[in-house]
Amino acid sequence: MNDKSSISNAFQMFSKEAPAHQEAWMQAVKGLGTASKLDSRTEALAYIAVLAVARLESGLPFHVKQAKALGVSREEIISAVLLGLPAVGNTVVQSLPAALAAYDEE
Repeated sequence: MNDKSSISNAFQMFSKEAPAHQEAWMQAVKGLGTASKLDSRTEALAYIAVLAVARLESGLPFHVKQAKALGVSREEIISAVLLGLPAVGNTVVQSLPAALAAYDEE
């Protein structure tokens, strides 16, 4: 999936203005993905949960659309976003609008 509209402006600028750094970053991301023992759906949901807890809403559209392409349901996205409620409290609800808007886009 390479839907540029779901990539945050910040990450697009990072890619444009610092291509060597972005390439180094993507190599690390690929390496971590290879090392992971989680299946792709579980990893996508876990990553969405981490983004919500870290309040990195700008990354949600890309990763939610990626998860949806893997067959993740809307209800699973909601559960992933809210997974951090016991650990960090209701700050995770701030991520629901971005996550659901991305999921509901065609």
